[in-house]
Amino acid sequence: MDTKKVVTFGEIMMRLATPGRLRFSQAHELELTYGGGEANVAVSIANFGLPSTFVTRLPKNPFGDGAVAMLRSHGVDEKHITRGGDRIGIYFLEPGASQRPSMVVYDRAASAISCCTPQDFDWDVIFDGASWFHFTGITPALGAGAAAATKTACKAAKSAGVTVSCDLNYRKKLWSPEQARPVMSELMQWVDVLIANEEDTASVFGMHAENSNLEDGTLNLEGYERVAEAVGSRFNIPNVAITLRQSYSADRNGWSALLLAGGQIHHSTRYDMTIVDRVGGGDAFAAGLIYGYLSRMPHSDSLEFAVAASCLKHSIVGDFNLVTVDEVNKLVAGDGSGRVQR
Repeated sequence: MDTKKVVTFGEIMMRLATPGRLRFSQAHELELTYGGGEANVAVSIANFGLPSTFVTRLPKNPFGDGAVAMLRSHGVDEKHITRGGDRIGIYFLEPGASQRPSMVVYDRAASAISCCTPQDFDWDVIFDGASWFHFTGITPALGAGAAAATKTACKAAKSAGVTVSCDLNYRKKLWSPEQARPVMSELMQWVDVLIANEEDTASVFGMHAENSNLEDGTLNLEGYERVAEAVGSRFNIPNVAITLRQSYSADRNGWSALLLAGGQIHHSTRYDMTIVDRVGGGDAFAAGLIYGYLSRMPHSDSLEFAVAASCLKHSIVGDFNLVTVDEVNKLVAGDGSGRVQR
């Protein structure tokens, strides 16, 4: 039976952000929420009405309990979360404004998930009834144990007939390109849908789009088409999506994506966004694409749904994309006026 259950695996962290776009040096208090790549995807999938399971390892303390309660409150199945370790990872966020970029400071060394082993998770049980498995390049970057657990999960997913997606999500504060390349290249053999942004493929696989300049917002679409085709060919991945961000300032970005699927390149609508919070934007795209595929939308429609879902996420404070399918579909249909709904 096709349950369309989505399983994600990774780290959920405490997010401590300065209020009102204050700098760290100005703030006397921090706003506590939770978030993290694969957890963000799990919450989006649950909001879209599909069964969603998030797998991680969390300490047995109030902060671990808070993360579990937060996931549960959004309808995410958390029964396969392993409890153990000493601490939950933390990230501090200083939101940017105008020409001042946002700043993220990590405090995640020796977090519970970074110290996990493959034996912490019973993947045969976890994947029972699942249709899709999603992970990001952040998880194997956390440490050797997390990388080994990711590999075990991918192998188990393929054995169970589960579709596997990966968001490259390269983080230079976690590992170098030289460290990332062999680990991520090995994992690609199990990936059916690869998601990357305009920087990830260059950092991880050394594949650059010619005549693009991320600093001034110049994106050569033909160059990224060639990158998608090259990545797909090298690793035999039939579906490759690349999100395309034109960053004019911390407050204003252009947002679109392309998708290689069925041997064809599809391009999305481009949105001009005024940003409230950009953290989790890529995860919202991944969740939208997964939803589109599981809903059996045509590839072009799946891409449009994913880009619109991510566009809406940029209007929401916090990591989680708290939007509905109807809201995404309205934007896809062209209703982006922002007029009050009465």
